Amino acid sequence: MDSSFSARGEVLRSIRLALGQRMEAERVAAQYDALPRDYKRAGTLSQEDKLQLFLRRLEEYGAGVKFVARDAIREEIGGKLAARGCRRLVIPRDLPAAWLPLGFEFIPNGGEGELSPPLGAAEMDGMDGALTGCTVAVAETGSIVLQSGPRQGSRALTLVPDYHLCVVFAGQVVETVPESFAVLDSTSDLPTTFFSGPSATADIEMTRIKGVHGPRFLDVLVVD
Repeated sequence: MDSSFSARGEVLRSIRLALGQRMEAERVAAQYDALPRDYKRAGTLSQEDKLQLFLRRLEEYGAGVKFVARDAIREEIGGKLAARGCRRLVIPRDLPAAWLPLGFEFIPNGGEGELSPPLGAAEMDGMDGALTGCTVAVAETGSIVLQSGPRQGSRALTLVPDYHLCVVFAGQVVETVPESFAVLDSTSDLPTTFFSGPSATADIEMTRIKGVHGPRFLDVLVVD
């Protein structure tokens, strides 16, 4: 694991100690295990019903969503980007080349080499959008979870551009939020973003505004 993530854990531990929370790790774990968990923790839907629920939730939030075959990922990505008028996109360095259609410009965040500096906010803001995979998705809430992990890049990559195209594999969709936390348990140190649909918020007068803290437009390809 990257040393920056272990450093983050050390910083959080220091903060807890500074606040007087000097309990042993075993005691903290025991208290956590003793917390009541009477809420729904495991899903009961079939795979088909779970995916249909995920699709409905995304549509309710105003996201574009489509089921696609595994061998049609590149073609469907090209179609979505053309429909959105997007030509220049930022992508994670490790996004599969087989996903990338011809006729578009894909800029790896951080350049071609591991030591290349990441793009700045102004550079990412100049892109038409971002293309990524995900870590896990939740059918019940229509949520997608991104981490600084495979096929996802840094968290800024999908927070700055105005458009996000996300590829979600059917096997990554769980039914409930607790199930998603179980998936994330082994990578809980990584920077993580949960989002449900395009970015939107409402001010004190309940005026809905899109794109305040993320992309105004979201398309999701669910790969069977």
